[in-house]
Amino acid sequence: MKRTLLPLNGLRVFDAAARHLSFTRAADELAVTPAAVGQQIRALEDTLGVVLFRRTPKGLELTPEGERGLDALRAGFLQFEDSVRAMRQGQSSNRLTIAAPRDFSRYWLLPRLADYAKIEPDLHFQLIAADDPLDFTEANLDLAIRLVDGPGDLEGVKLGEPEAVWVGEGDLICWEGGKAEEIRLILADAGLALEAARAGFGRARVPRLLAEAADMKIGASEEARRTYWLMAPLPQWRQKKVRDLVAALTA
Repeated sequence: MKRTLLPLNGLRVFDAAARHLSFTRAADELAVTPAAVGQQIRALEDTLGVVLFRRTPKGLELTPEGERGLDALRAGFLQFEDSVRAMRQGQSSNRLTIAAPRDFSRYWLLPRLADYAKIEPDLHFQLIAADDPLDFTEANLDLAIRLVDGPGDLEGVKLGEPEAVWVGEGDLICWEGGKAEEIRLILADAGLALEAARAGFGRARVPRLLAEAADMKIGASEEARRTYWLMAPLPQWRQKKVRDLVAALTA
């Protein structure tokens, strides 16, 4: 069913003016001018096709039409407040759901989350694998960590400069693609490439941040296109629990 577009700002002004029976006191409450209150009331009257207030020698008074809708309007505003309060409960919840690549979680993220959990004992964490594309709403995500060239249309902070390093020696280990005839071992992610290099299988090019977290001996370095980013849509990014975690991870 198509909903009627409600003039919510005008209704809010009407509620204030009806409570005070004064455009001036309503303007003080709403931090606007009395003229602005008068304009909103006139616009609302034009929209509704009724007169809401009359001026009398004793002052401002509601018309029968104005009085008729006032109780339902105030009940509706109370329901709006309940709705906003319910939506804001996520801000104060003690659970953080984070999506991150498995290798990055193992080497970099989990040790830092363990340290953070010690200073935030009431927090609970859920880690899931970062899929592509990432649906924050469907997965109820608060924050994601991705190896990308930028946050796109999300809010984000990068965790390091885009730099790759070589680890290990010998034949080529690859996880990003390349000429098949030159590759001795193909793996699914940088973490497996690190472990293969550690086992002596060959050499791999991996993000510096990951190699340092894995305590690998680092060889030559070169500029890369991607780095790890903390990212989230603006509503999640604004949550205090997310801001606090981002501050801790980027300190």
